[in-house]
Amino acid sequence: MRGPLKLEVWKMGFVNYLEALKLQEKLVSDRKLCRIPDTLLSLQHPPTYTLGKRRTDHNLLIPESELKNIGAELHYTQRGGDITFHGPHQAILYPIISLREMGLGARNYVEKLESTMIELSSLYGVKACAGKKCETGVWVGERKIGAIGVRISSGITSHGLAFNIDPELEYFKHIVPCGITDKEVTSLRRETSTALPSEEVIQEQLISCFARLFGYNTVVQKENPSILSDHEEIA
Repeated sequence: MRGPLKLEVWKMGFVNYLEALKLQEKLVSDRKLCRIPDTLLSLQHPPTYTLGKRRTDHNLLIPESELKNIGAELHYTQRGGDITFHGPHQAILYPIISLREMGLGARNYVEKLESTMIELSSLYGVKACAGKKCETGVWVGERKIGAIGVRISSGITSHGLAFNIDPELEYFKHIVPCGITDKEVTSLRRETSTALPSEEVIQEQLISCFARLFGYNTVVQKENPSILSDHEEIA
C-alpha cells in the first residue's frame, strides 16, 4: 500500500529561464537519489521563447537577431512539445516528482497537468478543456490558455505547465504556438467576467489544484527567492 505523499513547494517569484533550467537539473538528480521529496517550483519568467527537443525553429516567425529588440530571449531545451512563450503574468509550475512512486504513466501525468489548469479556469467561470489529438495544452474553445511541455528521465519529471493569467499576448504573434497554426492564444483575464485577485493568489490556487489532483497529503511551502544561491552549480 502506498504511503502518504509529501510535496515541497518552492515559491520563487521571477527567475531567469536558464537559472530555472539548471535548478531543475540539480533537483532531478537529487530526486533520483531520493535526497529530496517531490518538489514543485512555482515561478514566472522574463520574456522567453523556448524550443523543445524537436528543434522546430521554423515556428519562430521573426529572425533570432530581432529578439533583443522585443526584450525576449530564446532557449533550447530537452522537453517535449514545440515552441512556446514564457513571460510576466503567466503562472508556471515545474514539478520534479517521481511518477514511479506515484504509480503514474506519462499519459496520465499529462492529463493531470491538463486537469490542474482546467480546474483553475473553472474557479473563474471559464470552461476550458484538453486539446484535440495533436493539440497539446488546455483550450477555451479554439483559444489556448495553457501550455504543457514535459521531460521524464528515469521516472522523474521536469519542465511542466504554463497558464496564462494576463500575459502580453503580442509576444505570441511572433511564433506558431506549440506548432499549431490558425489558433489564438488567450488568457484568464480575457476569458473571465470575474474580477481577478492578485497573481500571487491565482498561483496559490494553481498549486492547490495540482496538489489535490495528484493526491498529496502533505504540502510544505518554502518561500525563499534566494534559493538559487544554495546551489553553487547554478550560481
